[in-house]
Amino acid sequence: MAKILINDGIQQVGVDMLEAAGHIVQNSNIPQGELPTRLQEFDAICVRSATKVRTDLIDLCPNLKAICRGGVGLDNIDVDYAKSKGIAVINTPAASSRSVEELAFAHLFSVARSLYLSNKAMPIKGRTEFKALKKSYSKGFELYGKTLGVIGLGRIGRETAQLALSVGMNVIGVDPYISEAELKIGGETVNASYTLKSSSMDEMLAAADVITLHVPFTGAPVLSTDEFAKMKDGVVLINASRGGTVDEDAMLAALASGKIAAAGVDVFANEPTPREDILAHPRVSLTPHTGASTNEAQQKIGIELAEKLIAHLATVA
Repeated sequence: MAKILINDGIQQVGVDMLEAAGHIVQNSNIPQGELPTRLQEFDAICVRSATKVRTDLIDLCPNLKAICRGGVGLDNIDVDYAKSKGIAVINTPAASSRSVEELAFAHLFSVARSLYLSNKAMPIKGRTEFKALKKSYSKGFELYGKTLGVIGLGRIGRETAQLALSVGMNVIGVDPYISEAELKIGGETVNASYTLKSSSMDEMLAAADVITLHVPFTGAPVLSTDEFAKMKDGVVLINASRGGTVDEDAMLAALASGKIAAAGVDVFANEPTPREDILAHPRVSLTPHTGASTNEAQQKIGIELAEKLIAHLATVA
């Protein structure tokens, strides 16, 4: 029997599974400042994005057997240090893939047809300036036949590539660790297979009409001034990965020059207080880091996290 702290919340199904396995679960938040003393009472902690589990906190909690992240990214956890102390680090990469890739495409559809702009303008000007608005927002583009560059061919990147192929886009994938990815296209009634081979970053940057990122933040931007210079003029950028993967100053400069026609942004370098010049930009479609925030994804996250944690605790009991 282990004592588990669910500090940033998971779906009740996950709590029920942990308790059914015989563990004691506290499903309420302990503020970050109180964790150095209070986390010492627990054998495992489950977090989302808010709680940070850094080296100093790990050192103060010798009883910890597992640190769990409900989601994909692990940048709020000192993973290597935890593992060096014999503490398992568990995340749920399979649970939210579909939700994140659908949000990436929601941003893409939004900028392709100026939905985010017309939706703001219609309540104010729709009755008096309908024809003018129609003219303003009649310069959209179709996705069919366009080329999507996918940076990162993990689960979410592959899901995104599959959806792109399903709507008739060409896909170029880039991943330094994956040479090729097997994709399944279609749903229950239509299914086809496709092998996507990883290309070089430069090849993708030169060819892509749309670029989407699905990579962790590793301490430095994946896309900055040099990469933007190699892109087509008028490219669309979608970032539903992690804050910091795109150099925000370079992105704003590329928007100003027209190198980037529009962007869809779900993640920010300075969360939870994104910079005002991004929030106010007229060619940026915005969401507040909600990539995995669907009912289905949250349910799957709770189940996957509970299953993995129960299995691990059984090995260290």
